[in-house]
Amino acid sequence: MSDPDDFDKASREKAPGLWREVAHLLRHNKKWWLIPILVMLLTIGALVVFSAGSPAVQFIYTLF
Repeated sequence: MSDPDDFDKASREKAPGLWREVAHLLRHNKKWWLIPILVMLLTIGALVVFSAGSPAVQFIYTLF
């Protein structure tokens, strides 16, 4: 059985960030095949965000 103080100590620690949790998931569960999918989602998301007001939008939408 664990010490009751372990729970108190764990509750006072700072929660890890989103990227650290995703990296831990990939490393711990050996889900390496998710990396290309995440990279493509981030790339497409960045493309949509950064091209929102440019004249190239009409050409980008034809790709999808």
